[in-house]
Amino acid sequence: MSRRLILSVVGDGTVVEGSPQYEQARRLGQLAVSAGFRVASGGLGGVMEAACRGAHESPEYREGDTLGLLPGSEPDAANPWVDIPIATGLGHLRNALVAKANIIVAIGGKAGTLSEIALAWLERRPIIALGDSGWSGTLAGSAVDDRRLPDDPAGDRVHAAESAEEAIRIAAELGRQMSSRRA
Repeated sequence: MSRRLILSVVGDGTVVEGSPQYEQARRLGQLAVSAGFRVASGGLGGVMEAACRGAHESPEYREGDTLGLLPGSEPDAANPWVDIPIATGLGHLRNALVAKANIIVAIGGKAGTLSEIALAWLERRPIIALGDSGWSGTLAGSAVDDRRLPDDPAGDRVHAAESAEEAIRIAAELGRQMSSRRA
């Protein structure tokens, strides 16, 4: 049995249901699970909640498909769509754990999202920026710094996606490349 890749969804924790970012994250979570990924996040509200909620809405959803890496020490702080809450007690330092997933998708975002993008970049994780707002919009299609080369397996830029469907197409292709390198 092969392990499923983990796709971390990062972004603004304050967006509300019905907003474009929330709905993008919700659709992304649904498509991610349908494409065979597990979904990780910081486990709280906004984009994190929406991605986990969407994961639960996938026809392919299985118990354990959503993982929340919480900043505090209380597992009960997780949004209701997190299957596996991990209360790290690390505050914002938990962003380093979120950034260790196989692939990162950023939607909007403020300083916390920027730290997750930067940490994922340093860890040579593929990063996909969905949408044109926040830090994901600022960094879409750009290099975070000059540490990566064009032949870097994770890419030499933050991949840009205009829709959840496009983000999952990119993630699936990156996942295939990662799996073939491991074989």
